[in-house]
Parts: sequence; structure tokens; C-alpha cells
Amino acid sequence: MAMHYDPEILRRLQAVELEMLLEVDRVCRELSISYFLDSGTALGAVRHGGFIPWDDDVDIGMKRADYERFLKEAQKLLPSNYKLCTPSNTKGYAPLFAKVIRADTRFATQETIEAGFDQGIFIDIFPYDSLSANAHVAQEQKRHCGMDQKFSYLYHSGHIVVPHRGFLGKAEKVACRIAHHVVSTVASPHKVAANFEVWARKGEAEPSDDLIIMAYPQMQEMPSEVIFPVSAALFEGHELPVPGKPDEYLTRMYGDWQKLPPKEDRRNHAPVELIFAD
Repeated sequence: MAMHYDPEILRRLQAVELEMLLEVDRVCRELSISYFLDSGTALGAVRHGGFIPWDDDVDIGMKRADYERFLKEAQKLLPSNYKLCTPSNTKGYAPLFAKVIRADTRFATQETIEAGFDQGIFIDIFPYDSLSANAHVAQEQKRHCGMDQKFSYLYHSGHIVVPHRGFLGKAEKVACRIAHHVVSTVASPHKVAANFEVWARKGEAEPSDDLIIMAYPQMQEMPSEVIFPVSAALFEGHELPVPGKPDEYLTRMYGDWQKLPPKEDRRNHAPVELIFAD
């Protein structure tokens, strides 16, 4: 859903996120890790030269091998008030990908509050995995990973952001609350996360040329050559990496990406509590 920020508050939030992004960029350069602005952040860089005006988060992507190195080595290079969060090290953590958060801030949504995750202002770190060249295995990768991410969200909270509005949206919200009570009694979040990792990496034995964020397999898979080698674009006055063929990447991701969506479709994360460090 869209949250109607005070414009000054939104720009202040984006300024903190930009500062965090530049710290992550510094760490990636020190570790020789190749990453790129991903999803809406890449769209913002190419279409707006920075943040999408109503956006309130930052997304970056990297290949699985670089992601694993980032998880292993980045924390010691990040500022002391930054925390690298994963399902294995953070209580109440539902995403099956990593976040870098400012631990001295708070960015709470209904989902994170119910899950018990003390979320600060954050950057999403998405691993891009190889789809298997075997079409059956690739479909099973997407099916298992998609279900595991849904189970993880439903285990932790019944307040899930749903895709529809009106009566259908209300029905989806009721269904999510019911599913939460069922899943939270029968599922093990550790087993769900472990199964996700197994299936996300099934393509490594016989990789195709396509990469995908396994946490969101409904998104468009990307040929590796569309992303790598990365190129660069200005983001809020800083030259940062974006997919190597940004027009093809954004077209595959969003269709007519140069056209602004209607106001009612301009979504963000809608925090119910936002606290800055000072």
C-alpha cells in the first residue's frame, strides 16, 4: 500500500538510505564484490537519476557467490551501527534474503512488529541464483522457493501485503491471517529456510544462462548477459553500478518502464513507526 509521507520526512529517509548504500558500495569495492542496483532502485537510477520520488527503500543484487562472500565478510567492514540480518542470525526474520539495517533506527511495519523483528532503516540484498538448464528442475526450483518464502512470511505474521484492493483484497487479508495461525503451528522456520537454500542452488549443477531472485520467482528471470558485466548510472549524484543492459533489464522487469504508474499504484513499505537515529 502507499504511505503518504510528509515530503521532508521521505527525503530524510532517502538521505539515510543513500548514506547506507554508499557504505555498502564501499564494502563491496573493498571486497571486490560485483553488485548492481536492482528492481525499483535501478528503475529510479535510470528514470529519475536517483530514488523513485515515492520510494522508501533500496534494493541491490549480486550473484550467489558474491552474496555468500558478502554475508561472510561484510559485517566486520560495515560501521558498528549497521547490522547484516539473515534468517540464521535475526529473531523474527521472515525474508529469505539479507538486509543491512541501521540498528540505531526503527522502520516498523505491521508484519515486522507481529514477527518480533526489530527492523531499522534497511537495504535489501538479493542473491541472484542460476536456474537449471533442465526445464523440470527449473520449475521445481521456482515452485519450492516460492512456497518456502510464502511459508516464511506466513509463519512470522498474518499481516501480509496483498496484491489486490477492495473486496478481493479484504478476502486475501483474512486468508493470510488464517494461514498464519495454521503455518505457525506446523512449520519450522529453520527447516523452511534450509529447504529454500537447497532448492535455490539446484541450478548450480547444470546452470542455464538465466538468473533469478528465488525469493520472488514470479519476477522475470534475467539472462546473465543482460546484467553482467554491469554498467553505471548516476544515483543521487553518485555513479553506481546498474545492470549492463539497463533498458532490456527494465523492460523485462516492468514493461513500459518510462511511463509513470497511476498514483494509486505508487507503492512503498508503509511503516507504522519510523524513528531516525537522532
